[in-house]
This record gives sequence, structure tokens and C-alpha cells, in this order.
Amino acid sequence: MLILLPPSEGKADAGTGRRWAPDRLSLPELNPARERVLDALVALSAGPDEEAARAALGLSEGQRGELRRNARLREAATAPAERLYTGVLYEALDLASLPATAQRAARRSILISSGLWGAVRLADRIPPYRCPIGARLPDVGALSTYWRRELTPAVDGAAGRGRPVLDLRSGAYAATWTPRGELAERTVTVRVLHEREVDGVPVRSVVSHFNKATKGRLVRDLLIAGARPRTAAELVGTLRELKYTVVEQGGTAGRVRQVDLVVTDL
Repeated sequence: MLILLPPSEGKADAGTGRRWAPDRLSLPELNPARERVLDALVALSAGPDEEAARAALGLSEGQRGELRRNARLREAATAPAERLYTGVLYEALDLASLPATAQRAARRSILISSGLWGAVRLADRIPPYRCPIGARLPDVGALSTYWRRELTPAVDGAAGRGRPVLDLRSGAYAATWTPRGELAERTVTVRVLHEREVDGVPVRSVVSHFNKATKGRLVRDLLIAGARPRTAAELVGTLRELKYTVVEQGGTAGRVRQVDLVVTDL
């Protein structure tokens, strides 16, 4: 099973670890594309027009330190992606506390989207950075469009043959890779809905913070259970076996299987 996750804005300090080595990243076929984005990001962040750089990266005046950090990316210390990303999803996933077998499964199966790197594995060493997928960089353009062109062969290859894909990416990250044909039929996307009662009527809505936390717990549960579904239908069945309330929204021939996870206890 391949599990696709979004990155997080929250990132840990890499400390004094090794510097970035592009030849050591997973999916090495992406390295030329990564170098182009890195060059553009460093140039923008180190340039004289701080206001334009902050606007391009969606940074407030109080976040100007992110520009200084971006400007030094090529010399920056690195940490494994599994320790670098610290957002809500990754807190709920809590990789460090997983049993050893589940950690090994996570490193084999998880692929993290990134506006800077395209996609990385948990063990890939990268420096802390700020480069949202919604950014537009000089000589690169909109990152969502850029990575949509570059990622398809790499992610198709990572998906392999026959095994299901659990796509938990959000927003523009999901737009950077779209499964086609047979691969679409073995892909499951998940939306988390919170159900509450309003005037005696059940109402379901998306709650961003708990959406991320629920997805983190979902991946954790799958890893601890040692789940090895062979098809998208088996993956959906596994979610139900793990006591998730699943409502299927799609899954006809040639299309991605879409499911809602309905939670009542936040």
C-alpha cells in the first residue's frame, strides 16, 4: 500500500545534522526539478525585495525569519522528514512511538508531498524550509502547476503494480498528482466529516484541525494493525474493521474511490 500525506507548516529545528545531499533523496528522478525550485526559492528569499518575497510565500512581516532560513537552505542542517514535520497530522501519527515493525512499514509506504521537494520518504534528510504549494516562484511559476507536470511518472512508479493507494493529501497538494486508468481504480481518497446534532437533525461538516488529526490516527491504526489490503475495496473494508464509520461516495470503473470518515467524538 502507498500512503500519500501532505506536509506541515510546522517543522522541527534540524539541529546540527548533515547538510542536504540531493543524491540521497528518494525518487531521484525528481532531482533536476527539485534543484530548479530550490534555486528559485533561495534567490527569491535572499533577494532585495523582502516584501515581494513574503507575498510570494504567504508570509507575514513577523515571519521574515523564514526568508533568512530559506536563503541558507543549501548550507542548512537536515533531519529525516519523519522528525522534521511536526503539524497536527504528524503529532497524531506519532511515528516515534510506533512499534518497530510499524515504523518500518511506514518508511516503506508513506510518501509526503512538498512544495519544495515534490515528494519525499520519511527517511529522507531535508532541512527546515518554507515553501507552500500555493507559492509562485520566479522562473518556475505556480508550484502546483509545476509539480503536476513533474510528479506523475515518479508517483506512478512509487505506486507500483496492483497495490492500493491511500491518498490523504489536501487542497493543492492533491492536484499535483492525479491517478489515471487502472491506478485510479485502486486509489482511495478520504474526507473527514464531523457529525453533530442540530435541532435533532444530524449535520456533517469538515473541521480542518480535526480532519488532520483523524487522518494521522487513521494511518497510525493501519500501521499498527499491519494492514496489507490488496485492493481499494479491501482497504475500505479494513477501515471499517478498524471501527471507522465509512460512507462511500464513488468507485465506479476508471474512477478514484472516495470515502467519508464520519466522526462524532472530537
